[in-house]
Amino acid sequence: MPTRPKLRAVRTLPPPVRLFLLSQLAFNVGFYLVVPFLAAHLSSGLGLAGWVVGIVLGVRTFSQQGLFLVGGALTDRFGVRPVLLTGCLVRIAGFCTLAATTSLPGVLAGTVLTGFAAALFSPAVETGLAHEGRRLEDGGGITRAELFALDDVVGKVGSLVGPVLGAVLLAVEFRTTCLVAAGIFGLVLVLNARWAPRDHGTVRETSVSAGWSAVLRNRRFLLFAALYSTLLLAYNQMYLALPVELERATGSQDALGLMFVLAAVVTVTAQVPLARWARRRGAATALPLGFAVSALAFGLVAAATFAPAPGWVPALAPAAAFVVVLHLGSALAGPVARDLVPPLAGERYVGAHYGALASGGGLAVLLGSTAVGALLEPGAGLPWLLLTALLLASAAGLALASRRPARPLTG
Repeated sequence: MPTRPKLRAVRTLPPPVRLFLLSQLAFNVGFYLVVPFLAAHLSSGLGLAGWVVGIVLGVRTFSQQGLFLVGGALTDRFGVRPVLLTGCLVRIAGFCTLAATTSLPGVLAGTVLTGFAAALFSPAVETGLAHEGRRLEDGGGITRAELFALDDVVGKVGSLVGPVLGAVLLAVEFRTTCLVAAGIFGLVLVLNARWAPRDHGTVRETSVSAGWSAVLRNRRFLLFAALYSTLLLAYNQMYLALPVELERATGSQDALGLMFVLAAVVTVTAQVPLARWARRRGAATALPLGFAVSALAFGLVAAATFAPAPGWVPALAPAAAFVVVLHLGSALAGPVARDLVPPLAGERYVGAHYGALASGGGLAVLLGSTAVGALLEPGAGLPWLLLTALLLASAAGLALASRRPARPLTG
């Protein structure tokens, strides 16, 4: 029986894995210190219109997820360590830019830099975990899917600390928050510059373009990436649509930090057990179910906009239900999907395939966030219904593709 991945088991993992997990923790603390409060800064602090805020958030996500293909291919070519360190440097530059500017071009430049930094950092860490996870699984340790679940838990601990610290820093200028975040990424840079292994066993592929060509020829993977992209669009609504729902329910966004704390608590408590259950049931069951559960999260808020709850129901109930159910769906689908990427890639150009998976999601977020941002206003149910339908369509597509007699998607 494989060892069950619990937080206390982190200290028993190999040093490269522990460093990756610690880096993920610190990286998420810095990220969630700023990004959940970016929309409020853009709208309230800088006075930007809702559709402009949607574009800025979409650009941030696209510059992150959309450029993962570049970061993944660079990881395949040069290795995990140099790409990870470069990502830290770029993220520091991005937050310093956000701290120094109040103009829209400056904000766009800062958001692009912060996004591209993650496009370098995250595929590098993900590729390292994929290779180390295979070693652990082959050696009778935890499975790769369980390691990814543990990575999600560690990341969510960071997302729990980040919003709390960000909420504390709301009393000071936004630029101060950005500078604190830049300092955290400086710590990640120092740790990895000092202790990250120069070669921990990942394959150095011969060229960057070869990885891109392999991805484009892999039709099964491209179908999977297209269907999976809607989950990233759905999760991005934590930053765009959730604040609007809070405005509808309470007249302010003061509870936003609390919602991110709730999201972190759900993930920390439920991620590993749900990932273990999903691993036993298989991707053909877990993936469609995870998408269907995520669709339910949007359906609940849509119902609240069309039929307001009676007075005895707390005003934050729809938003809280959205956060809980969305993260349960993500917990079911996320680790299984990440575990599926290396087999779909044939265990070659793994970084490029992880990058392409995120890039497809980034494109979906860029297009979807612009459309949703134009439709969103307190009390509007249409954007929530559209996202519900989109997730249900992806769930159906994954179920059908997974059950094809010839080369099933998840087989």
